Amino acid sequence: MINKEQLLKTVSPLVCEAAVVATEDIGFSQDVREACRRNFCGRYAASWACPPAVGTPSECREELSVFPAALFFSTVHPLEDSFDLDGMEKGKRAHTQTEKEIVRLCGTAFGRVLGAQSCNLCVKCTYPTEPCRFPDLRRITVEACGISVVDLCSKTGMKYCNGENTVTYFSLVFLR
Repeated sequence: MINKEQLLKTVSPLVCEAAVVATEDIGFSQDVREACRRNFCGRYAASWACPPAVGTPSECREELSVFPAALFFSTVHPLEDSFDLDGMEKGKRAHTQTEKEIVRLCGTAFGRVLGAQSCNLCVKCTYPTEPCRFPDLRRITVEACGISVVDLCSKTGMKYCNGENTVTYFSLVFLR
């Protein structure tokens, strides 16, 4: 596995905060999944990258347990105000670019990403009638697997909120 201290040193210029977490210390909860079922984003049961297609929290835990650890990181982006949807989207795109750079830096230690944004590779997802067109590229969110970002912030000492007129995004990069 990649050296934890070296990894944190390497990614620190790219992120707001970061921590390496043992996969066994990451909680998977049906309660978190219930937020997905409320379908605020409109993607529940409409995408291969969202519940129920990603499996139950228990199935996600089992699938990700092959990775000993994950890099948990955040990026923070300014907003004009708390209703600045354009700023939130711009921040989400920047966060996704940071994810890609971190995956590149991890090289062969990279295992899997759970991101801040559900998959948007296709204009129209093939779910549920045909298989995913890009299973190796699809992005699943942290919450879709039943992982509480709030709990991970508490465990790692990272901030969940970073001040007024900002938005904070989180990702987990699982490591071999």
